Amino acid sequence: MHDVRRSAVAGSWYPGARAPLAAAVEAHLAAAAGSAEMRRCPRAIVAPHAGLMYSGPVAAYAYALAQSCSYTAVVIVGPSHFVAFDGVAIWPRGSWETPFGPVPVAEDLARAVAAQSPGIVEHPAAHAREHSLEMQLPFVARLLPGVPIVPLVMGYQRRETAFGLGDALARGLAGRPGDDVLLVASSDLSHYEDARTASRLDGVVLQHIEAFDADGLMDALEREPRHACGGGPIVAVLHAAARLGCSAAHVLRYADSGDVSGDKSSVVGYAAAAIW
Repeated sequence: MHDVRRSAVAGSWYPGARAPLAAAVEAHLAAAAGSAEMRRCPRAIVAPHAGLMYSGPVAAYAYALAQSCSYTAVVIVGPSHFVAFDGVAIWPRGSWETPFGPVPVAEDLARAVAAQSPGIVEHPAAHAREHSLEMQLPFVARLLPGVPIVPLVMGYQRRETAFGLGDALARGLAGRPGDDVLLVASSDLSHYEDARTASRLDGVVLQHIEAFDADGLMDALEREPRHACGGGPIVAVLHAAARLGCSAAHVLRYADSGDVSGDKSSVVGYAAAAIW
């Protein structure tokens, strides 16, 4: 596989040049800072992945908690929007292109995680067009410069895949006690419902996150998959965090695309959450 993953949505979903992207990220963080809870650095966060003007105001609430932390790596788990496959696709080496410069891959950690499950494989095509991981990088690269990433795209979001990835992450990280790794679950919530319906559907996901209930969330997703496009990644990160000793989660912010566009007749839901 090519070692450098080229940006797929820079210049369209977010500014493609350093200065305007920095200004946009800083503006979102400034708007979130006054309401962000001052707690110890989270072990994991949930953040949305739509265009920056839509999801950035919400994602900033999660990243505001991480910006003063000394993480050694960031593991990003997102859903596949373009390629259908079983298992999880890892980008195990090289770097990811961003307007802030290349973000390196944490190659040793990537190998350690991949070694925990035969379902974690190299699949470059799953990453080529995928925006769910890339949309986390404006915040990661700006707030945690030089900190490497482990990019993971989940294919079919089956129960065994989500919990299997959570187990693999927990085992891989537990074997590296000197590391301080941030887990990121990248997910939007319901799509193209009116705002009232979206709030009802999304509320189910938020309740399970707040309850730190990976099993309950997976049950809800199996009954009604439209709750969240990245529900499987959220389950995986909740499960990994629990196995790593976390005991609490909190929803920091909820909004929908209509808060930006003004159109409440067809919205996408967004949430930010943190796990300790």
